[in-house]
Amino acid sequence: MSALGTAAPYLHHPADSHSGRGSFLGSQPSPEVTAVAQLLKDLDRSTFRKLLKLVVGALHGKDCREAVQHLGASANLSEERLAVLLAGTHTLLQQALRLPPASLKPDAFQDELQELGIPQELIGDLASLAFGSQRPLLDSLAQQRGSTLPHVSCFRWRVDVAISTSAQSRSLQPSVLMQLKLTDGSAHRFEVPIAKFQELRYSVALVLKEMAELEKKCERKLQD
Repeated sequence: MSALGTAAPYLHHPADSHSGRGSFLGSQPSPEVTAVAQLLKDLDRSTFRKLLKLVVGALHGKDCREAVQHLGASANLSEERLAVLLAGTHTLLQQALRLPPASLKPDAFQDELQELGIPQELIGDLASLAFGSQRPLLDSLAQQRGSTLPHVSCFRWRVDVAISTSAQSRSLQPSVLMQLKLTDGSAHRFEVPIAKFQELRYSVALVLKEMAELEKKCERKLQD
């Protein structure tokens, strides 16, 4: 029989065993963000603010093509460089805005941008968008652009041991019990045998390795 009913209070939360803070940029910055961080080191603040205005306009759903051409000509930016600046800044802001303000602290946000090498004065402009008066409007626009699928709001797990009295099956067979809570309020609980869990762990590790290799290739192409 299973100890599922009595052991539920011992379900683990990832935060119980990991005290490090997460990054709003993920396990590692995307190639677009890495590339734009390098270009921003040589960009003056006036041009950067015009660039931010275009990115915010795009987030509002505006057609900014004419304004982009005007900025490229007035700031003497090549089409390729301007494309990297726009794509990288847009990606960076989107990754910051996808987290609720309570989950992303201004100090942590600025520290991560400093680690990327972005100048402090430009970090202040980015922080004013991520945490300033425009944030509620940007959040509202993101919700209006379309409904999204529910995502995981809480994940808990524990190792469960089923005791079998059948002579044809092994006793004390362990399995991993997982419980997911989604943003739509629904909860799902499922059980995975250890062998299948190991297969899942290996597959996820393999996919992450392939994604990292692909990101490195894309980053090299952007730098060429």
